[in-house]
Formats: sequence, C-alpha cells, structure tokens
Amino acid sequence: MKLRPLSGTLTALVTPFRGAEVAYDDLRSLVDFQVKAGIDGLVPAGSTGESATLSHEEHEDVVRCVIEAARGRVPVVAGTGSNSTREALALTRAAHAAGADAMLVVAPYYNRPTPEGLFRHFAEVAGATDRPIVLYSIPSRCGIEIGVPVVQRLRAKFPHVCYIKESGGSVDRVDQLKLALGDDLTVISGDDSLTLPFMAVGAAGVISVASNLLPRELVKLTHLALAGDFRGAGRLHRRLYPLFKALFIETNPVPIKAALAAARRIGSPAVRLPLCEMTAANSASLRRALARVAR
Repeated sequence: MKLRPLSGTLTALVTPFRGAEVAYDDLRSLVDFQVKAGIDGLVPAGSTGESATLSHEEHEDVVRCVIEAARGRVPVVAGTGSNSTREALALTRAAHAAGADAMLVVAPYYNRPTPEGLFRHFAEVAGATDRPIVLYSIPSRCGIEIGVPVVQRLRAKFPHVCYIKESGGSVDRVDQLKLALGDDLTVISGDDSLTLPFMAVGAAGVISVASNLLPRELVKLTHLALAGDFRGAGRLHRRLYPLFKALFIETNPVPIKAALAAARRIGSPAVRLPLCEMTAANSASLRRALARVAR
C-alpha cells in the first residue's frame, strides 16, 4: 500500500459519546463533514479521541468506523500507541488489518523508559507493520521526549518510520530534527498555535484539534504556508489564535467537544472520567473566543 504523503492539515478526531457508549453515528457524520471540507487526513483514537479511556474493543471499532466512513477519500492515521508494548503491538496489528494507512504511536507514558527502552518499544511496533509510523512525542503527557538520537536509530533501521508528530512546544526541536535528518523525516506539528512557526522552519503541517470544528480554515492556513505564502498564513493564524488558546483552557478534548456540541456537529460534549465538563468561567471564555472567530 502506497501512502499519500502526510502534509497539510490532518484532524485529530474526537470520539463522540452518547451516555456511556461511543456515538458511532456522530463519528461517521464528523468524518463526512471533514472530508467534504477538504481535510488532508484523519487521525482517530489519539489523545483527542480519548484513547486512554476506550476499551480495546472500542478502540478498534473507532478506527474501523473511521476507515469505513472515509472510504479511501483521505488517509487515515490510526492511533495505536500505549505504555504497554504488547498493547501497542495488538492495536497496530488490528489497525493494519482494518486498512489504516499509517499508525500514530505515542511515546510510552508513565513507564518513563530509557532511550534504549524507547528504541526497543518503537522497534517492536515498527516490526508489526510495513505501513508508515508516525512517532508521537508529547512530553507533557508522557513524561519523556523521544530524543533525536532515538529517532535517528529508528529511521536508519526502519524506512517506514518516517514521520514525527512534535508536541513538545519548541520550534528549536523542529530545527534539531531537521538538522539531524533533513528530508528523511517529515515533522508534523501537534499544536495548533505553533503550526505556523513550525512550518516556517520545515514542518509539513499539523495534526490539529481545532480542525474538528474549522477544517476549511486550518487546511487553508497550512496550504498557504506550504505554498510559501507566510504573510497570508500569518493573517489567518492571528485570526484563529485566540481560539487555538481557548481550546486548551482545560484539558483536551474537553473544550473542543464543548465547541462541537455547541455547533451541533456532535450530539453531546460528554467526556469520560477522569475528565469532566468545563467550569462555567472557562465555558464563557471559550464562547467569547468562538464568537471572535465567527466575526
């Protein structure tokens, strides 16, 4: 299977709930909305998809649902990471069998492995599929960074480990990765607010939270940047920046689900414990940011 290059804007999809259950009708509707808006790819069952509180069966069903709803119109990058290597292997094999175009594999959280442990973890997962692996470095959630030397070792051994979603909040980190690996590694921003500065130093796009709600705008921003029009991209970035910040006023995906429910893109803003609904003050801040973007 030859993957269309991952660039531009890929949406880190929420997992809608109805009561205690996954709302698959809402999920399919959200996929269709994204595709019709011109999104460059879909990423189910990641952090924004609340993968940590999905059962194994739900996780696989969510990935399968998105693949089926996308119908090959855009690439689907399935979240298959875990702090357990065995579990990451099982999720990766299931996503491969379901037809995922690529796998997003987060650094093992909680365990805090050494660089050697990190390398062995990703090597095991990479050995389970021949489809592209998107490494996912997010120290704020995992407690560790996927170090540049680990990325270099993985890239040298596994040709399909060729992407990294960088969510460490540092433009300098993009420079480090590009200096070490150049065009052999595609860097994708994991933060909406840093997409433009990341792309200015060589990133190819974003795996976006905000594009759940505003796919056309985020696609336009990244496509302008890819075309070298950083002035136009900058104007759009500044318009959207207050919303980028408001969507992280509480833990993701609580605010984006509230925004999607308010826009009637999903039927409920429900999240699973230990996450819970937004405070009244933060809800008001989010509404103000949404109103500002709508003007």
